[in-house]
Amino acid sequence: MPWWILNADEPKLADAELVSTGRLPSPQWVDTPPAFDDMLRALAGAPAIAVDTESDSLYRYFHKVCLIQISVPEADYIVDPLRLPDVAGLGAIMADPRTEKVFHAAENDILVMKRDFGSTFANIFDTMIAARILGWSRVSLAAVLEQRFGVTLDKRAQLTDWGRRPLTPEQLRYAALDTHFLLPLREVLERELRARHRWREAQEAFAALPDVEYVEKPFDPESFWHSKVVRALQPGELAVFRELYLWRDAEARVRDCPPFKVMNDEALARLSREQPRRLDDLPSSTRRDAAVSGAILHAVARGRGAAPPAPPRRSRDDTQRPDPTAVALYDRLRAWRSARAAERGVDADVVLTNQALMTIARAAPLGVEQLAALGVLGAWKLEEYGSDLLAVVAGR
Repeated sequence: MPWWILNADEPKLADAELVSTGRLPSPQWVDTPPAFDDMLRALAGAPAIAVDTESDSLYRYFHKVCLIQISVPEADYIVDPLRLPDVAGLGAIMADPRTEKVFHAAENDILVMKRDFGSTFANIFDTMIAARILGWSRVSLAAVLEQRFGVTLDKRAQLTDWGRRPLTPEQLRYAALDTHFLLPLREVLERELRARHRWREAQEAFAALPDVEYVEKPFDPESFWHSKVVRALQPGELAVFRELYLWRDAEARVRDCPPFKVMNDEALARLSREQPRRLDDLPSSTRRDAAVSGAILHAVARGRGAAPPAPPRRSRDDTQRPDPTAVALYDRLRAWRSARAAERGVDADVVLTNQALMTIARAAPLGVEQLAALGVLGAWKLEEYGSDLLAVVAGR
């Protein structure tokens, strides 16, 4: 039996116990060019590496990748891109189709590495996608490690500030565990995928991952409409809320922290209803900073003098609500998908996403060529679901 598979009767181990028992060797910290070069030489020619990243999006407005974890059977590496002059040397490995990159929930890691380092990717295996295709009931990495390897993660480290230095021993253990078991987990998943004839389906899903693209989303001053709290505000209060919303984003940029750490939406709504005019009218926690207090009072005053904002109008492009015929077909397609997903024991979106179903409903294809031309089905899904989908479109 491989070392990574625990017996059912063997006790679960917390991450600290893994270190003390020798199950988790200390990771190699890579924060200097010589250490980085040594790692690249060790990874050269590896058939597969496990990869993960940690970012500071919970603590920064301008968030960034703070760690890159890489594991091979011989070692775990934790790369510090905040200390290294660059990590360009990893680009060749990420783009090399001869080396498989194993991630758990790869999409976000791929997106942030493209954004921060200009990385390109080839040959991806996503253990979370594989687990979902197999219908595993719990697919988070923490749940999989506990169920399959008897390892309990210290989840407190997940929400820590990865941009601060030095990192604590708890953070380093957590970071190393994010990749340490991915290669053996990949072997477990491939065997089960092949045994259940779902290997082609998984490969098709993996093949789409290198093409995901990071799209910069600039701050939208009208995005305050998405907040749930605005539903209970009166028109005049909405005008104040909008001005406070704009102030909060500007303040978050200056502080380089997420807007919710400046002030949450509930506090903005309360100020919008109370509309304070003097310093004494503000909450005591806000009065501690004179500059912030003054900025809030100015924002409230601007809102009182502004016209109530009008809700955004629905654009007249292809994203508008489809016609009733397409809606009815979409509902029938969803019913078919629910039945097929239940039959397979997977979540509905593993079969097809809502976006794919709506594309099919709008086009109402009459044959396989028209269905394939929509570009929402890969070869496996076209073969597996094509005739069923066309039957639903035809009303059969």
